[in-house]
Amino acid sequence: MAAAGFLSSFSPSYTWLIILRCLVGLGLGGGPVLASWYLEFIPAPSRGTWMVVFSAFWTVGTIFEASLAWLVMPRLGWRWLLALSSIPSSLLLLFYRWTSESPRYLILQGRKAEALSILEKIARMNGTQLPPGDLSSELDTELEENKNLPTEKTLLLKPGEVAEAVLVSKTVLTADKEPGFSLLALLSPTLINRTLLLWVVFFGNAFAYYGVVLLTTELTSSHNRCYPTEKKLLNSNEVNYRDVFIASFAEVPGLLLSAAMVDRLGRKVSMASMLFTCCFFLLPLLSHQSPFITTALLFGGRICISAAFTVVYIYAPEIYPTAVRTTGVGVASSVGRIGGVLCPLVAVGLVHGCHQTIAVLLFEIVILVSGICVCLFPFETSGRDLTDSISASKESPSASV
Repeated sequence: MAAAGFLSSFSPSYTWLIILRCLVGLGLGGGPVLASWYLEFIPAPSRGTWMVVFSAFWTVGTIFEASLAWLVMPRLGWRWLLALSSIPSSLLLLFYRWTSESPRYLILQGRKAEALSILEKIARMNGTQLPPGDLSSELDTELEENKNLPTEKTLLLKPGEVAEAVLVSKTVLTADKEPGFSLLALLSPTLINRTLLLWVVFFGNAFAYYGVVLLTTELTSSHNRCYPTEKKLLNSNEVNYRDVFIASFAEVPGLLLSAAMVDRLGRKVSMASMLFTCCFFLLPLLSHQSPFITTALLFGGRICISAAFTVVYIYAPEIYPTAVRTTGVGVASSVGRIGGVLCPLVAVGLVHGCHQTIAVLLFEIVILVSGICVCLFPFETSGRDLTDSISASKESPSASV
């Protein structure tokens, strides 16, 4: 991401620019790994709050980029913007040697000595000692329990249930031991419900988030040919970047709101309430409003959608076991990117075609469906310990793992 981002500022043609920006996107796809990695170090009681703190730096980056574009684009142009924007990802590489691997992942891979060394380091930094006992994963516990299973002559299942039980067992063990099969495990009977719902929610959040960002410039543009009676300003580029800069600050109260709600009300209530409130803010935009009212409504909508997006990035890694956590979040994030790709066709295409009502109505439907899917999630994860294996994730949500 750092290399391609910097090289894209030297693109000799539009084709090269597209190729290099695709490579930037390829590197950016590793982002969900950071969220899952960070999550696995945080104790359950304060996990929601600290994940919001983690997400706050997305907002810092958004404000930094918006201010950079506002300052650089009118004076130096897009090449300087791309070059300067690659600096933060370059700095990330400096911290690589000091980052520790997730102990949960190491234990699941059988590398217990490395996991113990990391945990001892964490204990020393916190001025305490590890509790007595041996490190083990849930999979080790399951394998130990399987030694005491009844013999094959004991009838445990009805004949029609045998095939399903064998399928689930094979899927669970394969995903826990062979990462190459993690994608198939997401569609196993245990995980398919939460996976499909999560895909819809990620798609809707990304579609709405980038839609609100784009609508901020499209609906307040001084060159909006659909409403020619409005006063046109000379420097429309400055106005657009200024509006994006102002609107990006809406994510700050969105973060504060999500931090206040995520552990007190739970993940599901936080997400659903924010999505439905976003629908409320966008509803008046079904008809044309003044630039001030439009900016105010989009500001409120961005507060809500950024809060919902923050919470879904907390909830997503919590509903998957360690064996498929990063894969599950990564695939869901990829589905969200599809929503981000399709969004400009609506926000820009329909608004440019003077179909603002249809564009906003489509946003309303997508956000509403996402909110309904949040309500259908199988369980709440607030205060719940993380699981390591797929079979353990079938336990009652209230069970302590």
